[in-house]
Amino acid sequence: MFFLLEQEYFLNERCTRFFLVALSHDTLENYYRTNFAMMQNFKYSLTELNDMMPWEREIYLTLLNEHLKDLDDRRKTDKGTM
Repeated sequence: MFFLLEQEYFLNERCTRFFLVALSHDTLENYYRTNFAMMQNFKYSLTELNDMMPWEREIYLTLLNEHLKDLDDRRKTDKGTM
């Protein structure tokens, strides 16, 4: 029984360490600013944002950023042809 608890603790410790290193580029201020922007501009709810896994959040932010860049490029192209 002790071995199982020790093994579970070790796995939890590894996961915690992984996410601390993987998400160390994001500051607390940036986290709240991003949440606010996503709620105001893209109609995400705070519950949806908080329920996301950290890696899932990064994927959505990357896809959203690419989408915004595409829209900006299209707008510049359309503006240039007029």
